[in-house]
Amino acid sequence: MATAKNPKTKPAFLHHAYRLRVELAHIHPTIWRMVWVDSAMSLHQLHHILQAAMGWTDAHLHQFTIDGKRYGVPSPEDLWEPPLIDERKTKLGKLLKPKLRFSYWYDFGDDWMHQILVEEVQGIEEPYGAAEVVGGENACPPEDCGGPHSYQQFLEDLQTQPDCTEVQEFLHWAGEDFDPTRFDRFASNAALLRMAWNGWGK
Repeated sequence: MATAKNPKTKPAFLHHAYRLRVELAHIHPTIWRMVWVDSAMSLHQLHHILQAAMGWTDAHLHQFTIDGKRYGVPSPEDLWEPPLIDERKTKLGKLLKPKLRFSYWYDFGDDWMHQILVEEVQGIEEPYGAAEVVGGENACPPEDCGGPHSYQQFLEDLQTQPDCTEVQEFLHWAGEDFDPTRFDRFASNAALLRMAWNGWGK
């Protein structure tokens, strides 16, 4: 027999916040970020959040793969089969769950693959409409530096032969003040805040 509902009982949370650990694959030491997002955000917004949190400049194409399905911004010129699912119409609350692992592929030429883990899920009363970086280590590689293999070679040469021609040429190209160990959480959050003011790149 069905029981009557207590009108004073609070309903289950309709919204959630997710703590995501984002790691750049095939690089050692690990380049990672810890980011909070909320369930009302779209996968397209998450793309922009990851760009700001990692330190990329959104200069290349990208794609998510979640539970075997691929998400991105479809184009009539795409050759993907089956076609990409439109990330702009996909809310995080429909996809993310505790301990879910998925990937974010940025720059199909340099081939930067990010592995993302949903580490924690919290119920919230209302979406807060902002993301926050709460942790991380090491600098994002410079754009167009050749991908994980080339960047890993630079890191190894920097440790073993910092004065070699290849290292000096890389630093001259990337910027003499480039420090692969640098991570500025405050700068990442400032970038996220600017993006939030601009509607997350809509």
